[in-house]
Amino acid sequence: MADTPDLGSGPARGGGSSPLSRTNFAEENDELYISRTDSAQIPGDLGNARSGKMRFPVKVRHRKAEATIYGKTAAYPFYRISYSAAGKRHVRSFSTYAEAKAEADAKVREVANGSQSIALTAKEATAALSIRDALDAFRRETGRSFTPLEAVAGFLDAMKQLPHGCGLTESVKVYARTLATLKPKLISDAIEEFLAVRRPKSVAADGKRSQLSPCYAAHVESWMREFTATFPGHHLSDLNRDFLARYMSAHTALSPKSRNDRRAAVAMFLRWCVRQDYLSPAHRLIESDAMQKEQLDPAATDFYRPTEFRALLEAAEGPVRAVIALQGLAGLRLEEALRLTWANVFGIPGHVEITAQNAKTRRRRLIDICPALAKWLEPFRAMEGKVWNQPTGVNGYVRAFVRLREPLKIPSRRNGLRHAFCTYHFAAHSNENLTAAQAGNSPAMIHAHYKGLATKAEAEKWFAVTPAQAANVIPLATAAAK
Repeated sequence: MADTPDLGSGPARGGGSSPLSRTNFAEENDELYISRTDSAQIPGDLGNARSGKMRFPVKVRHRKAEATIYGKTAAYPFYRISYSAAGKRHVRSFSTYAEAKAEADAKVREVANGSQSIALTAKEATAALSIRDALDAFRRETGRSFTPLEAVAGFLDAMKQLPHGCGLTESVKVYARTLATLKPKLISDAIEEFLAVRRPKSVAADGKRSQLSPCYAAHVESWMREFTATFPGHHLSDLNRDFLARYMSAHTALSPKSRNDRRAAVAMFLRWCVRQDYLSPAHRLIESDAMQKEQLDPAATDFYRPTEFRALLEAAEGPVRAVIALQGLAGLRLEEALRLTWANVFGIPGHVEITAQNAKTRRRRLIDICPALAKWLEPFRAMEGKVWNQPTGVNGYVRAFVRLREPLKIPSRRNGLRHAFCTYHFAAHSNENLTAAQAGNSPAMIHAHYKGLATKAEAEKWFAVTPAQAANVIPLATAAAK
């Protein structure tokens, strides 16, 4: 067969007289294909595609791998190839059939050889290379190496455990800050240390008031020993919401107030642990359901009646009588009354002075001495020192009051004298601000607990309880002997 003239030569292309020049096809997509009249020199499918005689789609196979070439349509004016890699279908578009065919041939060979990289798009391939570079830089900086799978899987696992909207980097920074300072500590050891710090604060030094109430400090110590007995051998780092729920479930038989008292003690302990670097500031244990304060059912306010009050005062002697009068006619809390000195009672004419040291709220206040109280206190005017100058303290007074009340057949009413003062004072004046100022309470508390419990007439009877005759003061030594 004779050689075909070179179409690339000047005379043959430029002369225009050769019939071969009329058989040349147009160049597609800047790709130069050498056209020859001999159809054997042009692949059949390429020639058919150019002539429009090819039937699409065209299957391209290599071993068990297969790709499909789709021809141009009105909706898709370009050639497309489709193949599956890594369980996912991929479609790519080309301007010319030659490009599509070449890519299809390459892809089926790669798929047949087991290559997974062809499953990546150009953007995904770029991202994969960036991950590789980042891991390499991490290895050079830290000396630790991870595979891309380990890095991505670890990141996703961490993100699943973080709250929605919480970033991993910031969370790790917070964790690193707390981890560097936290000290391992057994719960039992931490509680003993906590109680040891509090114990000196419950002891009064040099005649001054202790920082903590000895009674409340003893209660807290008892509750915290219950807490540590619930988790023997555990570290503070083991504490979680389930632990707290287990502790509170052991006290279902107690009243809501008693459970709230224990919650408050545990919360106080947890805050102390944070200050000692035994717990992370971000522990959030106090926010657990078990630590949520329960709503208390409002209990009826019980208080003594005028006839009971008179009977108690007339039967009492010495400092017991003074303390009863101060509670019932000045509204003092029992411990406030027991801390008073006679200088606090008579130092400011017409007023009882509750110093900041003596007040429960540690805020000074002055209480008006009503005429009835003045009469009950008058026999004590020459007295000095403390009003309740007994070494037995609160317990001694409580025992003396019980011995006084029981023969009179008067029922026990918790805080009944102070409750009576607030009830009758509010009924007499209808002014919660005035009553609150006298009692060292809040107007809201007065309004919520004492409103409407007594009439003005009953209040007049209460504040009209005066000595039937001049009361004699029994010396303190004699009163103590009784």
